[in-house]
Amino acid sequence: MSYSFFSIWALLNPQGEYKRRRRGCERLWAGYDEATRQHVYDTISAAQQKGLRINPNPYFAMEDIVLQMQHKPRSQTLSFDEYYARYHTTEPRDGWQMANPTGNKVIYVKQTN
Repeated sequence: MSYSFFSIWALLNPQGEYKRRRRGCERLWAGYDEATRQHVYDTISAAQQKGLRINPNPYFAMEDIVLQMQHKPRSQTLSFDEYYARYHTTEPRDGWQMANPTGNKVIYVKQTN
C-alpha cells in the first residue's frame, strides 16, 4: 500500500496551532522513502488503536518515529562467571549470546534498546 501525505495528515488530525504545520510536514513526508512512510503510518495507527500518547505536533510525531528507527541498539555484557552465576548454565537465555571478541575471553552479550 502506498501512503500519501493526505493519509498521514488525516490520521494525525492535528488540532489548533498544529494545523499550521502542514507545509513543513508535507516536506518532511516527501523526504521519506516508501518503507519509512509505511513504518511511520503503521506506528502511529497502532499507537492510536492502543490509546497511546502521540505527539500533538504532527511534525515531531513523524520525526520521532524516524529517529527511533535510526537509533542503534546498545548492548549489555556479562563476563562468563557473571552469566553462569545468574543462569547456572552456559546455554543462551533471555536474549544473551556467547561471544569471544578478543579471542581470549568468553563473554555474553545482549542487545537492548
